[in-house]
Amino acid sequence: MPKKLLFVTLAGHGHVTPTLALVEELVRRGHHVEYATGEEHSEAVVKAGARWVPLPSMKAFPVAEKVDRDAILSWFRFFFAAMCDVYPVLHQHCATERPDAICYDATNWPARVVAEKLGIPAVRTVPNLASNGTFSLRSAMMDGIPEDHPALVALAEDAARFAAEHGVPFGTADMMDVPEKLNLVFLPREFQIAGDSFDERFRFVGPMLGDRERQEPWTPRDPERPVLFVSLGSVFTDRAFYRSCLEAFDDGAWQVAMNVSGVDVAELGPVPSTVDVRSWFPQPAVLRHAAAFVSHTGMNSTMEALYYKVPLIAHPQMPEQALNADRVQELGLGERLGGAITAEVLRETVDRVASSAAVRANLDRMREVIEKSGGPARSADEIEDYLAASA
Repeated sequence: MPKKLLFVTLAGHGHVTPTLALVEELVRRGHHVEYATGEEHSEAVVKAGARWVPLPSMKAFPVAEKVDRDAILSWFRFFFAAMCDVYPVLHQHCATERPDAICYDATNWPARVVAEKLGIPAVRTVPNLASNGTFSLRSAMMDGIPEDHPALVALAEDAARFAAEHGVPFGTADMMDVPEKLNLVFLPREFQIAGDSFDERFRFVGPMLGDRERQEPWTPRDPERPVLFVSLGSVFTDRAFYRSCLEAFDDGAWQVAMNVSGVDVAELGPVPSTVDVRSWFPQPAVLRHAAAFVSHTGMNSTMEALYYKVPLIAHPQMPEQALNADRVQELGLGERLGGAITAEVLRETVDRVASSAAVRANLDRMREVIEKSGGPARSADEIEDYLAASA
């Protein structure tokens, strides 16, 4: 029987994008899907077949010159305030247009609180490393930050005010890592840290690409020259690093597609003819052709690279990405850059990783694992089975 499903993801391309293939699959099966998110993602969710439910759009994160613990704590409070704005809007929508289930991003705790308060079945989507009693992403990100840090104390006070205002039990521990009876993790179990320690509540369904490669095509200028893709994602920029890339690959041996989101190309100086610099590329289509990927190793980018069997050269920009980068290196799927990243070091690393038979073999094995993980079709099956058992 068709169900009315509400997806909730406030912000972040790396959080919204993996859910779109699942939305498409559920709509194809006849379910009615609504998607609560900010205006920035409204077009994408409608294109996937969902009805957009407006949420207050989140302002841009405060800019930090470096990602240290103070920046992380500042972001936590900023994100918490945005979630507090979302809660009453989401609660009102679900109370008046009650869905059969809420499928929400793991970072969007208001959806969990609304589901609990209204007694609506909930499914949690996890686009990053999952957490349990053996491995905690939150603990890894907060490593070295004392519990009595003023920003953490202030965050606890924010949580207490929210709980009192809305009449719900809530504390800082409720912001992350609270599992549902069904948690869909968008990576294969073999990539997950301590993957064997997760119980049956966690279903590792692998990358969620859907039909994006066909919908957003791209072809290289030169069909013979190997393609190098360079992207640090849509949040962080590193002008010095981009300039090193231009210097490292100015001889034409590689044709480079370089995503410099948020940077004026004119600031980078002369661009070699074999380098295509843009503010955005259709990533799956580029990776289809790529022989190597210099990446921040956000999880979405990492999974898409592994799906297309593209070796990774990791340049993480924040602690969560550093965990992904270390996992890539541990599994022999690429290398993490370290120390002073000169043009020479960058070129040597890319050439070495791209030509490694061992890396190629490991990528082949991981692609086989990904194929067995199930992707959007298995995720839709899991949701349908869960709701049938909950009826």
